[in-house]
Amino acid sequence: MDYVTKRPACSLAPGYLSPRRLKTAKLVLLAGLCAPFPLNALAAEVGAASESIRLETLTVEGNKLYDMEASEQTEGYNVEAATVGTKTPASLRDIPQSITVLTRDYLDDRQFVTLDDAAKYTPGLRTLTNDSGRSSIFARGYEYDESNINGLPAPMSSIFGTVPSLSAFDRVEIMRGPSGLFNSTSELGGIINLVRKRPTEEFQGHLTGRYGSWDTSMLEADLSGAMNESGSVRGRFVANSSQSNGEVDYNDSEDQTLYGALDIDLSDDTLLSLGVLHQTRDLTPSNGLPSYADGSLLDIDESTFVGADWNNFEGEMTDLFAELTHRFDNGGYGHIALRGSQRDTDFIYAYTGAGVDADGNTSLVGLARDFEQDTYSIDASYSQPFETFGNVSEFVVGGDYKHYDTAYKEARFRGLASINVFDFDPSSVAKPETNYSTNNESEESETGIYSKLTLRPVQDLALIGGARVSWYEGESTTTTLATGAKSTDDQDHDAKITPYAGLVYDLSDNHSLYASYSEVFKPQTEVGSNGDLIDPREGEQYEIGIKGSYYGGLVNSRFTLFRMYDKNRAFEEVPNSGEYVASGETRITGGEIEVSGTLMPGWDVMAGYTYMDTDTLEGDVNSRFIMMPTHQASLWSKYTFYNGELAGLSLGAGVTGMSDFAALSRGVKLEAPGYAVFDAKVGYQITPNLKATLDVNNLFDREYYSRVGSPTTFNFYGPSRSVVAGLRYDF
Repeated sequence: MDYVTKRPACSLAPGYLSPRRLKTAKLVLLAGLCAPFPLNALAAEVGAASESIRLETLTVEGNKLYDMEASEQTEGYNVEAATVGTKTPASLRDIPQSITVLTRDYLDDRQFVTLDDAAKYTPGLRTLTNDSGRSSIFARGYEYDESNINGLPAPMSSIFGTVPSLSAFDRVEIMRGPSGLFNSTSELGGIINLVRKRPTEEFQGHLTGRYGSWDTSMLEADLSGAMNESGSVRGRFVANSSQSNGEVDYNDSEDQTLYGALDIDLSDDTLLSLGVLHQTRDLTPSNGLPSYADGSLLDIDESTFVGADWNNFEGEMTDLFAELTHRFDNGGYGHIALRGSQRDTDFIYAYTGAGVDADGNTSLVGLARDFEQDTYSIDASYSQPFETFGNVSEFVVGGDYKHYDTAYKEARFRGLASINVFDFDPSSVAKPETNYSTNNESEESETGIYSKLTLRPVQDLALIGGARVSWYEGESTTTTLATGAKSTDDQDHDAKITPYAGLVYDLSDNHSLYASYSEVFKPQTEVGSNGDLIDPREGEQYEIGIKGSYYGGLVNSRFTLFRMYDKNRAFEEVPNSGEYVASGETRITGGEIEVSGTLMPGWDVMAGYTYMDTDTLEGDVNSRFIMMPTHQASLWSKYTFYNGELAGLSLGAGVTGMSDFAALSRGVKLEAPGYAVFDAKVGYQITPNLKATLDVNNLFDREYYSRVGSPTTFNFYGPSRSVVAGLRYDF
């Protein structure tokens, strides 16, 4: 933790600064000389800094990381700190769990449109491919079922297309492993936190355009600046439109984003931030290809579309944000935030409903849903640094509440058509009448209070402990529309406690050893033989590792070992009985290596490797884990040649690959070989304001399956070679 001083708050006993703390003190002193408020007290104390200095008194007021710059300002592939899974900002070395941050430069360099696009190339994440914005994102074998925006959650669903687009965000913070301290009912995979772009006092902006293979295009405008003469009111506006006809026939898509934000200084110490984000998604969905009935994969053209020309998906998402922050004279930091989300999705599509016979014959079925979801989440917290044992510690206390209200009508269509996948005309399939058969409604809410203490008994050791108490309520009702018959499930869980513990020990100026323990619980919807809902799944994780920070924090590294347990997973003892027991237990063991940042001026890198092994200790094999490869690796590197202070030519290259993976469906196993795909990029700064880029994805035109699902559907080829050219003008 790093802190700044404005006026005396608490005094620490005299002591020495380690080289790492000395470096921090120098950086804080430099920031103080440039800041718009006085840091004279701190300057007087560290102005005579040397390799080892003695401080008579250290006065502390506030965590300086609350003032960390946006990644678009610092540039490159590294950031100083993150907030995901910590509530208060902390340097990456001081968070005892696995964190990856995708900066704005990295997102722009890779030209990602949606979060699942980025996840495909992120170390340690596994993306089960579908349409853009409709893919499932996994970490350590578990799907991310929520996405946070500035720490506030809302559900994220692949089938309903609520995976967010990225143009409104400065960076993406990804934590792997459970985070029960701040989100006790989340999945074991972890938390994804998207940090909003904030208004700037100085005017800035850019216009970007791209065009490439399959009529892929993107247009974006991003403008930001002060709204009044004093700069106390600042605004930002982002508009983005991205479209593609897709390599697969008929599989066109269009994403649009409108984002507006206001930051208002109510006083020198109080900030009100408001925002609105509106996203639409319009596409012709494709559920992929079938396989042969025995699970053998088809050898067929990558452009093959197996659906109907009337396939249609329309989705709309709106989010409203409000945040109020206040800095107290004693160094405390208060934060209240609200997020309201509304989602509407309407889709109908045909897809293959049976495996392919030896001649290529199969059949089409269909699905239609009309989906609505209203959610809101609230969080209030207070953090405070304080002196103990001659060092700076910190605590945070708070409470949160989330409420999800979901409803959708569903229609299924059987026997739409008999087709041959090798000779098929999608326009030959008649569109059925959409007569919804069921209405599904669910309502769930969670209230929690939490506290976390980061205690430094000695300067190089941080002990982190915390706990959360949660109250959960859930109700789901399914109504058969033809008869009006209803079935309802209710579940309540009172005062559920999820503990958290961690430690970080500074081995040297550049390396920290860390360990942590965390828990979550996950309510289930399966029913036992007594008619009651199965108890929630309980998950826990043990993680140890070493984190590194080099060149003044420009490069971050991590080596991690983890073991997770998932208990009480619903298990159907008698197949097709519909009666379950909470007897499943899974153990996941793995390791990760990651390096990101600026290795030297102009040279940025993002690289990682993940190993994961899964053992079923009790119950049936979880088919999801079969889809997860044992080995995954990702590397992206970009080098920029400078002419003085001006950038000129830049060259980028990368590879993404994984080992063999499979899928298991109704006793049929589908297997796909591993693959490695190479990408390349060339950029040139034509003028100080204008830059041109050329990207080539799948450089060697590798043919491969990126996902397998079942003999009926969800088998996807990875994209063939594509080329995209772009221009960006910065104001």
